[in-house]
Parts: sequence; C-alpha cells; structure tokens
Amino acid sequence: MEIGEPETTPTQGGSGGRMERKLSSVAKTFAPSPIQELSHLAQRCNAINLAEGFPDFPAPSYLKAAAISAISSDFNQYRHVQGICDHLARIMKEMHNLAIDPHTDIAICCGQTEAFAATVFAVIDAGDEVLLFDPSFETYEASIRLAGGIPVHVALDPPDWTLNSEKFLGSFTGRTKAVVLNSPQNPTGKVFTSDELETIARACCIRDCLAITDEVYEHITYDNIRHISLASFPGMQERTIITSSLSKTFSVTGWRVGWAIAPAFFASAIKNIHVKITDCAPAPFQEAALTALRSPPEYFESLRRDYESKRDYMVKFLAEIGFQIRFKPQGSFFLFAELPENSPLSDVEYVKKLIEEAGVVAVPGRGFFRSSASAVESSHGNFEYHKRYIRFAFCKSNATLAAAAQKLKKLQG
Repeated sequence: MEIGEPETTPTQGGSGGRMERKLSSVAKTFAPSPIQELSHLAQRCNAINLAEGFPDFPAPSYLKAAAISAISSDFNQYRHVQGICDHLARIMKEMHNLAIDPHTDIAICCGQTEAFAATVFAVIDAGDEVLLFDPSFETYEASIRLAGGIPVHVALDPPDWTLNSEKFLGSFTGRTKAVVLNSPQNPTGKVFTSDELETIARACCIRDCLAITDEVYEHITYDNIRHISLASFPGMQERTIITSSLSKTFSVTGWRVGWAIAPAFFASAIKNIHVKITDCAPAPFQEAALTALRSPPEYFESLRRDYESKRDYMVKFLAEIGFQIRFKPQGSFFLFAELPENSPLSDVEYVKKLIEEAGVVAVPGRGFFRSSASAVESSHGNFEYHKRYIRFAFCKSNATLAAAAQKLKKLQG
C-alpha cells in the first residue's frame, strides 16, 4: 500500500466479499486515516513522529494532579459538569465580547471532533452543501458525508493561503447550508485576517447560512497575532456554532473534553445527539477541566512563547536542508513546508525518503487537498502544487525537535 493512499477492504474470496456488501454505502468510502497510519509506522520503525499533532511532553503537573484527585474522589460515573460551561461563558466574554448563557448555549462533548460531528448531524440534511476551505483537516468532510451533506471545497491561494473572495462567493448555491472555518488552521498554520473573516461573515448573513468553526488553536498564535472568532462579527453570533476543546491548549489530547457553543436551540440539538452517541465526556477529566479553565493569563502567554520558539526552530532547520518555507505559520503547531525546489519527488515519495533515510515521519500534503482547483497553476507557477507539501508537527519537546533536525541533516545534498 502506498503512503497516503486509501486502504481497500478485501473483496475476493471467502466470506469477506459477501460481508463487505453488507456495509453501508458511506462506510465503503472511508479508509484508515493516513495520519494515524503514519504514526503507527513511526512506532514500528522507531522513527521520530512529526506526523500526528499530539505533544510528546507532559501535560502541566497541576492538571494531572487535578485529574488524579477527581478519580480518587470518585468522579467516575456519568457526569455533566456545569462549572465548565460557567467558565467557558466567562472566557468567551473576555476574549470575544460574546454573551453566552452557560445553562443553554454550551454542549460538552468528547473532544472537538465529536462536537463538530454532533453539530453537523444537528444541522445538515441530505443534499445540503457545506463549504470547506482547501486544504483542510480530513475529519470535516467525513462528518459532512456521514450526515448526507455535500462537501464543496474552496481552494485557498498559496503560498500565503489567501482567501479569494470572488472564488469563495462563487461557490455558494441555493443548496449551501453552512461554511466551515478552522482558524488558526490545520495544516497550514494560517490565521484568517479580519478582512477575510468579514468577507465570510457578510456572505453568511446575505445568504442566510450557518458557520461551523473549529477554534482549537485559539490560544496558539504567533507574532502578536490574536485569534478572532467569526461569531464576534455583526450578525454572526446567532448563526455560528463554535467548536473547541482542552486538547491543544493544555496538552491533553487523550482527555477528550470538548464543546460546542451556539444559540440555545442549536446547542440543545447538539446535546441531544451527543447523549445518544456517547452520553458524556470522561467524568474525571471534566472535573479536571475546571482547573485548566482557571489557568492564569501567564499560562497562555508562556504557551505562545514556547510554541513560537519551536516554530522558529523548525522553520530554520527545514530551510537549511532545502525545504521552501514560503509561509511561516501564524498559529497552530503545524508547518506546511514545500518540497525543495529541485526535488523530482512527490510528497508521498519524499515522506518515504524521510522514513527510510532519516528515520523521521511526517504527513504528505495531498491528504489535506480535495478540490480540483488545487491542481491549477499556483501564484508561483507550480502546477499540481497539492503534491508539493509536507506537514510537520512541532508540538514536540525541544529534545525531540533537536534529534529530528540531526536526523534530517542526512537529507542534505
């Protein structure tokens, strides 16, 4: 099987072929995540994992202590912690001047991924079109397709991943129900500008469309750039569903505590779907989330400084071995690096080279692109540029990044 290519289900021989026909039509279209497959490959090959976006350093000690205390205090049964909603409402007021009712406007879910999926299931009917920006994270399209919706991809313009307003506005049809926005963005590290957000907001209001946002990297921004929530624009709070989680900000990707923030009638529907699927997020980690959300401003400033330093280190050493860094991440903890200019290899071939010759695993960029527009000529004259990018995760310890840099030096020349 090629890296980045879908794995197929057996169709010949024995009961496998007969049983496959009993799968739903949508299930047959899904393949294992190439990102997770590459992480498994990293483990098997004892390679350094710069593929999957999880920290390899410890979560803050005070959060771990809070989780242990919650378990010891028997917060181990089904539980819905209202205090999380109270703190989130306060944070949204402080960060974005949004008035959120903690009793009606927030649904606590099992991570941002479930919050996003439950949101899609709550608002998307079969045949509804949903606009996605290209490149984008793979789970958005999957949720839309599971709901019977139709993903419509709007290509951002490289190298700065700029929103082309004419292209965006031309993607709306009478069937467009929602726009999905991830800012700061995975995989590019782009933070959408105020002007770009205003364009999106104005279009949603004129077209009477919803917006579903993924704001998990809201506290991880660089160069004095600050995250702006789309919901804070005129007319948008009533039509925006914000999804986020503890995972990235507090280095607890395995805790699975996330949320959707929305007008009460949307939030109620999301809660109902969430309860039918999973009942509740992990109880002790909900309790520990209260400690996380009470973290002082100094914590978030330290988080930004640490990740900005890691970003700069990553940019420097990748540039030294020939990668083209045309866009320096403004947020998130991913670097979308363009292959060396004279490299004849595709992204998939280059990732193989990384594994075999350097013992480092990253993600081929093509897995984040879907639109046919990705194959047209880019602003710097490169056709099929969706095959020329590799995503590196730098949410790793300084020791891991230094070891990766040492290994990647083998690729020079």
